[in-house]
Amino acid sequence: MTTEAAPPHGGAGPAPAHPSAEEFTRVQQSPEFAELRSSYRSFAFPLTVAFIAWYLLYVLLSNYAGGFMGTKLFGNVNVALVLGLAQFATTFLIAWLYSRHAAAKLDPKARAIKQEMEAGA
Repeated sequence: MTTEAAPPHGGAGPAPAHPSAEEFTRVQQSPEFAELRSSYRSFAFPLTVAFIAWYLLYVLLSNYAGGFMGTKLFGNVNVALVLGLAQFATTFLIAWLYSRHAAAKLDPKARAIKQEMEAGA
C-alpha cells in the first residue's frame, strides 16, 4: 500500500523545538492572548446565554402553555412544530455566525500567536 503523503519529519535538519511550559505561560499572560480570549468570550458567552434562554422558553411553553403551542397555524402545522424547527434553524445560524467570527477575528490572532511561539520570540 502506498500513499502520496510526505514522510514524517526526521530526515535532514533538526527536529522542530517544542515550546516549554514557561513559554506557554508567557504566551498565556501576553496581551495578544488576552485579546484573543476576550474576542472569543465576547462572542460565545452572549450567544450561549441567548440560546439557552430561547431553548428554556420553548421547553417552558411546551410544558405550561399547551393550548398556545397546540394552536394550528395552517393544516396540521402548529406553533410547537414551528418553534421546534426554529430551534434547529437557530442552532445552524449560531454555528454559521461563529464560523464567520472565528475566520475574521479569532483565526488571525491565533495564527499570529502560533507563529510567534514557533519562531521562539
